[in-house]
Amino acid sequence: MIYFKLLRPKDWAKNLFLFLPLFFAGEIFDWGVLLNVGVGFIAFCCIASSIYIINDFADKEDDKKHPEKRNRPIASGAASTRVVIIILLVLMCAGFSSFYLLNQKFFIILTIYFLLNVGYSLGLKNIAILDIFIIAVGFPLRVRAGGSVADIGVTVWFNIMIFLLALFMAAGKRRDDVLIKISSGDDMRKSIKGYTLEFLNILLALISSIMIVSYFMYTLSERVIMQHGTNRLYLTGLFVMAGVMRYLQIIYVNADAGSPTKILYKDRFIQICILLWMISFYFLIYLKNNSFLHIGNFQ
Repeated sequence: MIYFKLLRPKDWAKNLFLFLPLFFAGEIFDWGVLLNVGVGFIAFCCIASSIYIINDFADKEDDKKHPEKRNRPIASGAASTRVVIIILLVLMCAGFSSFYLLNQKFFIILTIYFLLNVGYSLGLKNIAILDIFIIAVGFPLRVRAGGSVADIGVTVWFNIMIFLLALFMAAGKRRDDVLIKISSGDDMRKSIKGYTLEFLNILLALISSIMIVSYFMYTLSERVIMQHGTNRLYLTGLFVMAGVMRYLQIIYVNADAGSPTKILYKDRFIQICILLWMISFYFLIYLKNNSFLHIGNFQ
């Protein structure tokens, strides 16, 4: 069980972004494509877990100062270094073996994701602003990886929205780190010195505003309306607004942890917003004219 915690299975939910191109393109029920993307999902989970292990090794001393991270297997000393290294190598081999199962473009994206995050773990995470940008870039990479496997075009416009969402959540997590620093006096990570509570509050307000406006512009754009055959996609933006507002309420009013993964797993309101957003998109895209759409690209 100790070694299973090293993999951080709860964080695998982030890799579900690989399936977004299928959902938006109306191909989520194409079982052949779904299976291929599923293989890509497993590959990303393996590589992501290997990165978590590398990061835990690099952050071992800093994690010992963190009220929650100090209980991680490596930071607490509960895990054998030899066994951990073996697990790391197995995960990397399993993840990169996707080269033989999927296309070259997916492998290139996976490699970029790996190298970017290794760089993050080995030092780039210590540079304020750059650290949250690297985290945020990982999500558009996931989307493009899923699109490459499914042979679905993913436009720059859609990538920008995903990037803004990820940047918003990363900034929320940094705000949580700043609050811990204020209460404990310990610097859990060097990049925290480049952040203040006031700066992150402004940053979150700025990103959330741009993100919501961008989403409505996306749903109301002529190309998207023509692509999906409906001018009512803007209605789904109501659930996006509600979810963002709830997230802000959690970190500002409730003063709760800003970790997006933890909030996603425990907050019913946000879970309901995501569910209603998916249902509304399902009805608007998949059940239009009582038939499933088969679309090769989305804007």
